[in-house]
Amino acid sequence: MSRTVDSLFLKYGPAYRWLATATVISGTLTTALSTTIVNVVIPDIMGIFGVGQDKGQWMSTAFLAANTASMLVNAWCVHAYGQRKTFIAAMLFFIFGSILGGLGQDINTLILARVIQGAAAGLLQPLTMQMMFRVFPEDQRGNAMGYFGIGVILAPAFGPTLGGVLADNFNWRAVFFVAPTVGILAIAMAAVFLPDREDEGPARRFDWTGLALLCTFLLTVLTALSNGQREGWYSDYIVTLFSVGFVSAAAFLWWELNSDRPLLQLRVYSYPGFASAAGVSIIYGIGLFGSTYIFPLFVQLQLGYTPTLSGLMLMPAGLVMGMLFLPMGRLSDHVRPHYMILAGFVIFALSSLLLYDADVDTTFWTMASMIMLGRIGLTFIMPAVSVGGMGSLPPHLMGQGSGAINFTRQLGGAFGVNLLSVYMSARTDLYADFLAATQIPDNSTTQALIRSMAQLYAQSGVSEAHQNAGAVQYLAQVVAAKASMFAFRDAFIVVGIVFLLGIIPALVLGRFCKPRGQRIPMDGEEADAELPAGSTH
Repeated sequence: MSRTVDSLFLKYGPAYRWLATATVISGTLTTALSTTIVNVVIPDIMGIFGVGQDKGQWMSTAFLAANTASMLVNAWCVHAYGQRKTFIAAMLFFIFGSILGGLGQDINTLILARVIQGAAAGLLQPLTMQMMFRVFPEDQRGNAMGYFGIGVILAPAFGPTLGGVLADNFNWRAVFFVAPTVGILAIAMAAVFLPDREDEGPARRFDWTGLALLCTFLLTVLTALSNGQREGWYSDYIVTLFSVGFVSAAAFLWWELNSDRPLLQLRVYSYPGFASAAGVSIIYGIGLFGSTYIFPLFVQLQLGYTPTLSGLMLMPAGLVMGMLFLPMGRLSDHVRPHYMILAGFVIFALSSLLLYDADVDTTFWTMASMIMLGRIGLTFIMPAVSVGGMGSLPPHLMGQGSGAINFTRQLGGAFGVNLLSVYMSARTDLYADFLAATQIPDNSTTQALIRSMAQLYAQSGVSEAHQNAGAVQYLAQVVAAKASMFAFRDAFIVVGIVFLLGIIPALVLGRFCKPRGQRIPMDGEEADAELPAGSTH
């Protein structure tokens, strides 16, 4: 006998809502944790395998890019195999990727493991949102998104803390072995509490062409961005990658608009409320994943924190997010979404602007407080954008809508991490050249520093022949450290500006999102009547 949501409600009663929620959240929490748990060990991995930041950032970017592409596969998998089989297969795939990463002997194997992890995680996140929207009534969906936020946002917030503790007490490989243990429990729960395939008839044809075009776009453009600084932005290699990427993007959009079974149902973007929510999600992804990537790097490389200490610095922010998500979810059931989103953007931007003044003299708790302020802003945004965006769609488009809204957030995250890494690399080189140009014989500060260091070397017994060379080498290290510090500060400013730009789509969402209490047409009603005025299929 096929297990449907209705039959499971009859079997378990009202408690099924929470059994289903616990099941999908357990999987999402496990996979979302891996989004950031690796970030604190990236400096260690870069040192062990002898790679620079352009290669190291792929530990984060590869996960997010694969995550972005696979989210769009979710709708087809659920239609073809049902939520239970899709969930279990994704978790098994994720566990395999985790073990591969833990045993990897080179940087390319680790990047492949992150691709596998990201692809599996991408299948689970839309599935979680779909399931929770099915088991919660409309007037409780904001509250439901609060629980969803625990898995999608809170887990990445705690990831660096757990990763730091594991790295310092064991080694960097330990961060990959967290998922399998929790993943097995999630699989067992899914086998009992998730429904089978409910759609009748044969599974629809999968859009392999659309997936290939999307993956080509992500791979070529992200590769071009990460290698442009080293290879030269106008080199044949980089220009070719960008050209292929943009052609692939254009071909993807054309194909999806003309396909009878599209990978991404672009029809959802014809709803102005949903389209503006997608714009908010992109900016949200840039801020969330971009900042989570650079925070551990900043405090380890500039402030000398250990992985554990850098993770603990993010712990207060994670605790605050945990306490606020549910209240904010409930609040989004009663407050128009754009008000909460606007407040969140302003708060996060303020946090980024405050971080601009951070330096080696900034205390642990000052850093933790500024980061915590930004995370408070994020708790305003997550439930509101989900309720506002999904609430703008009719029920029969919610499956595609959940995939699309998560797709845009992860797309923002993938490009956000990549672009921030590129930007910091370019600004570091710029500041290094500028500072090096000022180190001339007429610079009294420079000469005083060299004399001081030469004296210290002399007192330490260093031969006279090596005293000046050692002093000059130390000067070069100071210049490099200062250049890196200035680059990080500029990155914080850029993140803040991007979030302020998010005010624009938030205001559009406020204009077009469905007023509370307005009925959305049900499945089977005339589809064309549901489309906004002036929109097309």
